[in-house]
Order: sequence, then C-alpha cells, then structure tokens
Amino acid sequence: MEVIPAIDLKGGRCVRLYQGDYSRETVFSEEPIEVALRWQSLGAKRLHIVDLDGASKGELCHASIIEEMARSVKIPLQLGGGLRRLDVIEQVLELGIGRAILGTTAIEDPDLIREACHRFGEAIIVSIDARDGYVATHGWREKTAVTAIELLESMAALGVRRFIYTDIARNGTLTEPSFRAIAQLVGKTNLPIIASGGISSLEHIKKLARLGVEGAIVGRALYTGEVDLKAALAVVGGHE
Repeated sequence: MEVIPAIDLKGGRCVRLYQGDYSRETVFSEEPIEVALRWQSLGAKRLHIVDLDGASKGELCHASIIEEMARSVKIPLQLGGGLRRLDVIEQVLELGIGRAILGTTAIEDPDLIREACHRFGEAIIVSIDARDGYVATHGWREKTAVTAIELLESMAALGVRRFIYTDIARNGTLTEPSFRAIAQLVGKTNLPIIASGGISSLEHIKKLARLGVEGAIVGRALYTGEVDLKAALAVVGGHE
C-alpha cells in the first residue's frame, strides 16, 4: 500500500481545509514546490495534488505551479481539481502529471469519462467524494442524490480502473477514516481504491492496509506531525 502525501493548492499556497469548507483553511506553506520536494526527500513514492480553486471554479487555476512541480520532483504526481474537459486533461498529462483525477465530471458528463478512459487509460482516476453516503461535486459544495457505491459501479462500467474515496466530513479533522464505508466499496469491486480523509495515525494506516486499499492519502496529519511520513512508509513496507 502506498502512503501518498497531499498538497492542496489555493491562492498559490499549500493549505488544508476543514471538512472541505473553503472558509476554514489553514495555510501550511507559501511555497508548494518546496513542500513537494520535502515529501519526496522523506521517501514518498507519489504525491496527490489538488487545485482547490480549480475544483471550485471548474477550470485549472494553478497550471504554472503544477508544471514547475512536475519538473522539480522525480516521483509520480496525481492531480485533481477543475479537470472537466478532455483538452485540459491532455494538457496536465503533457505537463508530466501521471494521473488525472475527475470528480464533478463523473456526475455531470459520463460520456467524457468514457472518452477519457478510452484515450488515456489508467491515467484516469475517478474521485468519489461523499458526505453522509452521497456524492458531492463542485469542490464538495453541491450534494447529489447519487450514492458512493452507485457512482463506483457506473464509472467502472464506463472503463474507470482506479478510484479515490474521500469522506468529506472526515477530511482535515484528524479524527479517523470512514472504515465502514471504505470496506463497503472495497467489497464491491476488485479495482484499486485509494482512501482519503481523516487519516491521523499509524494505526489508521495499518487498518486501511488490512482492508485492502491500494493507497492512503494523508494531508493535515503530515503537516501537523500527527503522522511521521518515514514511520508511515515503514509501516506499509513491513518494516515496523
């Protein structure tokens, strides 16, 4: 299992939101590139980048930072936030991003998902962002009537081969992941699922590994020191 540090971009800075609330942000760095290089130096094998402004506005807002980050680090990057057109997906992949994460588009434009999977294959990830079991879109601000499991099944049928699951209510709270919801999703598919939201201890990471997820995205807990990245990598590498 991978432990994947998260870098959330808002206003050009590295921030964390509380439960996806754009009005409740904590700024952790004015220099996102330095943050990326730090996580790489500590042993991260992949980074999870979110353009929060892009997610809210529906268009890529941090292209220059993302391009510089892709040039500066040597490990794979996955990017979400505002990727709602095929040409934009192609743009970020050409910048050196390894995986493009689609969320709102999965609800609003399934045909685009089908075409993206056809053109870009496993470079496409669908992010299932749920609050109270129902998917939320547009930077987590708009709730839908679609359940997480319904979205998983419909997207798999369109050719999606990897998912990220985020429990919005747990995100940035340093509580714990929604283990039950994650287990339900893992039980519904043989496709890889990456867990996100509420991960704040090595015990959480161990439990997620036992559930069978492919990766764990860790944000606030790494920035506050609740989770030490080297220790977390050792846990999943079997070197406790």
